[in-house]
Amino acid sequence: MLLQSTLVLTACTLSATAVANGLAVNEQSASGAGVAYAGRASSALDASTLYGNPAGLSKLKRTEVSGGFAVISAKDNISDVQSAVPGSNKGDSVPLITVPFGYFSTPINHDFTFGMGVYVPDGLVNDYERNFQGRYHGSYSKVQVVTLQPTLAYRINDRVTIGGGPTINRIEGDLQNDLATGALNGGTDTRIKIKGDDISLGYNLGVMVDLSDATTWGITYHSKVEYHLEGHTEVSDAPSIFGLNGKYKTSMDATLPESVNTSFTHRFNERWTGYLGSTWTRWSRLQKLEANNKGVPALGQQLGFNTIGDELSWHDTLSVAVGAAYQFDRQWVLRAGFAYDPSPTNNSDREVRIPVGNRRSLTLGAGYSPNADITIDVAYGYLWENSSSVSQADTSGLQPAYSAKYENSANALAAQLTYRF
Repeated sequence: MLLQSTLVLTACTLSATAVANGLAVNEQSASGAGVAYAGRASSALDASTLYGNPAGLSKLKRTEVSGGFAVISAKDNISDVQSAVPGSNKGDSVPLITVPFGYFSTPINHDFTFGMGVYVPDGLVNDYERNFQGRYHGSYSKVQVVTLQPTLAYRINDRVTIGGGPTINRIEGDLQNDLATGALNGGTDTRIKIKGDDISLGYNLGVMVDLSDATTWGITYHSKVEYHLEGHTEVSDAPSIFGLNGKYKTSMDATLPESVNTSFTHRFNERWTGYLGSTWTRWSRLQKLEANNKGVPALGQQLGFNTIGDELSWHDTLSVAVGAAYQFDRQWVLRAGFAYDPSPTNNSDREVRIPVGNRRSLTLGAGYSPNADITIDVAYGYLWENSSSVSQADTSGLQPAYSAKYENSANALAAQLTYRF
């Protein structure tokens, strides 16, 4: 109804521009980014393995601190627009984004290793121009999930390690869109703003197996996370006859789905290493969303403002990635990778807040170790998507229909410093 597309975004949580599809952020490691994260579950290059596969901490022999950030510059080109209201379609709605991450790992004894990590698994920043023609379905979105993960890894024997830990996840968001009430309000549209947050628990489990001296297989399970967002909905510039201006307490239950990542790492010789991986995500959990506003006046209830819901048709996805690393000399390693990430939505369900299509990523990276204590990793990625359609109908009478084609691309640069002591 009135806030349909805004609430869809809140529950899905929320990443239209990161270098992963399916509403997930990939940027938790620069060393893994160089090979398009193809070996994320089967490699333990540094303490960032805590996210990729916590079992990999057992392969780190020394205490180490590893941290860095990724910078993402995304671009969306909008064409073939159909809308009954005037306005613009400039695209380029995503500002420059910085995604930080940091990890710590230390061996307790020969068998156990402890780790701690802070990273961003989901996030979105989307800011269309004020006169955007699709503003009635979404004009501004800023949502972020920050995760703290304490982890323990255990070496079962010389070939098998396991690891895992709870994830403490905080989500907060600021979402906005307009309602077309200008005809009743002297040409002024109604502005809707939603703010909410929650803290919820999940977990991350992994197994890593050395199948031979040259080949390692790993599998990682990231659990679903169930959120109960609470906050407020603010209505401003609504026609006086509606009696809706003000703030209302709002709440909504949303579940971010579980995912399984598995990969192989094979060392062909002293120079060459290959990586092959895939990730399955259960996006089919997102079929129906519903939020509740409290204290809504009678007319607002008649307009459907007290209970707001939407039907989705999300489907599970399976992404794949392949990569290679070349040990140039003792100090330098060079990396490259390619990934394919299908979208969990389609042309009939896609909307302006998350206008993603099937995505391809090409990455290049390098690692420099001037000595045994320090490693500096950098990576560059270019991603592009197939042309995707957005078609959103006017289901409330206050959100004029909007349809368009999107062509999205992005450049990402990641850097990471690892210090061992």
